Amino acid sequence: MKVSILKKIIELRKNGEKLKALEIIKTYLKENSNDSIANYQCAWCYDALEREKEAIPYYLKAIENGLSSENLEGAYLGLGSTYRSVGEYKKSEEIFERAMSEFPDNKDFEVFYSMTLYNLGDHKKSMEILLRIIGETSNDTKIKSYKDAILFYSDKLDEIF
Repeated sequence: MKVSILKKIIELRKNGEKLKALEIIKTYLKENSNDSIANYQCAWCYDALEREKEAIPYYLKAIENGLSSENLEGAYLGLGSTYRSVGEYKKSEEIFERAMSEFPDNKDFEVFYSMTLYNLGDHKKSMEILLRIIGETSNDTKIKSYKDAILFYSDKLDEIF
């Protein structure tokens, strides 16, 4: 994808001109339909416009056509989150599990995955993930002082001691 077009789309989206960004990327895609970055940016534009269902095929095409690691992480997060927001919880779960497998150090996936688990009714696992992430990553001094307890209880919420 041409760097100048990419910069323009990102700038327009950041400045709230989401529809204009979408129009530009859609025009570009007419002649470059397999451009993975352009498909990813198009999906992002649809998501930004709260037109999630329209974003899905563009995320899929972007992933299918190959993306750099950074863009692939963003596409997985966007697609998994979009599936969750439109009620496709099992598809969301599958995407996040795939993403976590490919990018095990990315905590973003786990947070969004926990939301999907909540929607699937697996509240226990959802809470376990969130508590573990809070315990491992929080910089809040009070939470840090209880880190060991938070991590210990994260997977024992139903146990009575």
